[in-house]
Amino acid sequence: MTKAPFSGKGERASDVLGLIHSDVCGTMNTQASGGFQYFLTFTDDFIRYGYIYLMCHKSEGLERLKEFKNEVQNQHGKSIKALRSDRGGEYLSQDFDELIKECGIVSQYTTWHATVE
Repeated sequence: MTKAPFSGKGERASDVLGLIHSDVCGTMNTQASGGFQYFLTFTDDFIRYGYIYLMCHKSEGLERLKEFKNEVQNQHGKSIKALRSDRGGEYLSQDFDELIKECGIVSQYTTWHATVE
């Protein structure tokens, strides 16, 4: 017996800022000018527009999230509804949890987390 290929479509956001995908990448082998070793991405699921923030330290992720949130909410006049990320430590801190609860953002986590050595 063979299994049929997956034919369903994943659930997509129905409006701007309905779902934001985020990930932190780094440490990069080569430092960028300014000492940046990491970058943080935010991608709107509805419009597929992405933002990239350079960081010197992974711990800057929360501040970059605040910066991103303020920027896009002011531009669109809407609030972020959900933030989807892997289960990286930068998304599991107490401060991160407090911020998203305070802002009414639903935190979603992917079921798989890749580790590159």
